[in-house]
Amino acid sequence: MPHPLRTRSFRLLFVGRSLSLLGDAAIPAALTLAVYLATGSTGDLALVLACAMVPKLLLLPLGGVVGDRFNARTVALTTDLVRCVTQLFVGAELLSGTPALWQIAVAEAIGGAAGAFSMPTVSPLIRGTVAESGLLRANALMSVVSSAARIGGPAVAGALVFTAGPGWAFVLDGATFAVSAALLAAIEVRHVPIPRRSLIGDLKEGWGEVRSRDWYWTSLIAHAAWNGAAAVLMTLGPALFLRDLGGKGVWLAFLQTGAVGLLIGSLVAGRARPRRPVLTANLGGALYAFPLCLLAAHAPVGVAVVAYGIAMAGLGFLNPVWETAVQSAVPAHVLARVTSYDWLLSLGAMPLGYALAPLAASAWGPEIPLAVAGLLVGSACLATAAVPGVRRFKASTEPVEAVTRTTGTPA
Repeated sequence: MPHPLRTRSFRLLFVGRSLSLLGDAAIPAALTLAVYLATGSTGDLALVLACAMVPKLLLLPLGGVVGDRFNARTVALTTDLVRCVTQLFVGAELLSGTPALWQIAVAEAIGGAAGAFSMPTVSPLIRGTVAESGLLRANALMSVVSSAARIGGPAVAGALVFTAGPGWAFVLDGATFAVSAALLAAIEVRHVPIPRRSLIGDLKEGWGEVRSRDWYWTSLIAHAAWNGAAAVLMTLGPALFLRDLGGKGVWLAFLQTGAVGLLIGSLVAGRARPRRPVLTANLGGALYAFPLCLLAAHAPVGVAVVAYGIAMAGLGFLNPVWETAVQSAVPAHVLARVTSYDWLLSLGAMPLGYALAPLAASAWGPEIPLAVAGLLVGSACLATAAVPGVRRFKASTEPVEAVTRTTGTPA
């Protein structure tokens, strides 16, 4: 089978996504430092983060509709240009020396809204530039880049923040979006046009496709549990490690081990050909229960660190295998809407974990919410094995739809 990178359109898509992922990976650290240094208020920081997250959650279903109605390349190119402008604006604000918090919050809200339209286009872009036989390898390549960006992004942010200032991290991110948009303009993507109907009709059709596949919606519940558990760990982990488990150096080692595990899992997925991909992917997600339960049980910190690396390797394996299964089984004309519901549940579970973890920890100590989160994610992922569609899922049975090609100027 030809390697996906031998296909010009996917090669350009891969380069553009790689650059924008690296730029995006530097932003969380730069944004938190920049806002806190400028205001000295965790409340102001929470406000800015909420402004970026809330529009994204509210608009994701609409983003799925737009991604199916129009060519995914057109939508992704437009959102890249919007995010380029917003990130350059935030960078300029920070570099001015007197940043206005409300202006940064508005820019992040606009960027978050653009993200809601961009995220559902990822699967259609890959499916529209790669033959079905190369989907797993293409998804694994994207996952490897995402994992590598998680490792390198904070280092890039740190270098920029402590040498030139956090504003330059946003300038870099804006530049990567500009390059990504230019590369998207040069590729062609297969597109299946959908009949024009009402927005409500499009949303109902997308939700109907989700409900009709028991392997899909049950897996979404498991993935939402995973993201909620991850939010619990990210909320309680820093204080737990700083107080009882060796300090910030051990916490950073814990996170870095997870990033390395994520990368290894992505590399393994590119070579794997699981007979039951959805079941295998969800079993990989269940591994996340181990580090949470070990931390709750006060296991030796070295054991917890290794367990976290293994758990994140499970996630690195899950992501490309799951995405390939979805791309091969869901009709192209509803793919953006179907994946938008995946993003909605996954992202929506994280604020719930962020909100409940501190409340539970203050009432019963961090051990209880960590243990509950571990048992929840483990049981949710393992329970999918009881779903007939998860066990039976082996290969795509969907017919190949007629496609149209769009190239040159956006449609």
